[in-house]
Amino acid sequence: MDKIKLGISSCLLGDKVRYDGGHRLDPFIAETLGRYVNFAPVCPEAECGLGVPREPMHLEGDARNPRLLTIHTKVDLTDIMVQWARQRTLALEKEGLCGFIFKSGSPSSGMERVKVYGGKGSPAKIGVGLFAREFMNHFPLLPVEDEGRLHDPELRENFIERIFAFRRFREALTPTNAFKDLVEFHTSHKLLLMSHSPAHYRKLGPLVAQGDPLPFTKRIQTYQEIFLEALKIKTTPKKHTDVLMHMLGYFKKDLSSDEKKELLEIIEHFKQGLIPLIVPITLFHHYVRKYDQPYLKNQVYLQPHPLELKLRNHV
Repeated sequence: MDKIKLGISSCLLGDKVRYDGGHRLDPFIAETLGRYVNFAPVCPEAECGLGVPREPMHLEGDARNPRLLTIHTKVDLTDIMVQWARQRTLALEKEGLCGFIFKSGSPSSGMERVKVYGGKGSPAKIGVGLFAREFMNHFPLLPVEDEGRLHDPELRENFIERIFAFRRFREALTPTNAFKDLVEFHTSHKLLLMSHSPAHYRKLGPLVAQGDPLPFTKRIQTYQEIFLEALKIKTTPKKHTDVLMHMLGYFKKDLSSDEKKELLEIIEHFKQGLIPLIVPITLFHHYVRKYDQPYLKNQVYLQPHPLELKLRNHV
């Protein structure tokens, strides 16, 4: 499988492009995730001509429409940055990105909670970096995250799950595909969707029904929007437990009473937070292979991202 293409703030890869000539290398992103991803690095400040090193800058004024000013000399760089950001965002259309990792807190690249200065008192953490805003407005469906939030195991697992799902959707469904391709995609992602949002799964049902009147191109577009919206919703131990119990039902004629008891105990231990998700998932993998269970064999839920990333070891 070809590597996923992911946009990223350049400093997170170790590029020395920050205002002080330094970097913010993130080893997990650059080295571990990097084994499965090709990065498209972006540094708004350096690329728009502000140089390295440079005077530091921050956002000031109205949080909904802040200005980008240098901190000491108060030079307004807003128009330069916005014009460059719009051109760069258009250029990124050609990269085939499946997501973007932004630098947290950056006045150009922070995706949320960026400090906005103005008036008296402490700055308000309510801003969005100017490039990040342009990018997210232009690519509203692309999974995005900042490296600070990726230190949270649940948010990390969710983001990486979403970028792999985005790529699977892109490869599986195009306007030239047949209706059966949409049905197959939906079927293979049923349990993954259920672990995030049963309500969204039910909402998608009519779109894979033969009687839906929407033209196929519009149907795919609508399906993608709801599908990606569903995956943004965080999983919970309860929703995972419901999915695991649903999977257990496929083995009611195969497992011995002792095997069922063991599996139920493991599911309960996961629900109580005593063991990570990878433990029951590993046992289900074993039974799927042992009994050659055809439906579960094709469920993306069992491995939505590379096992080597060990994401489910921590959730």
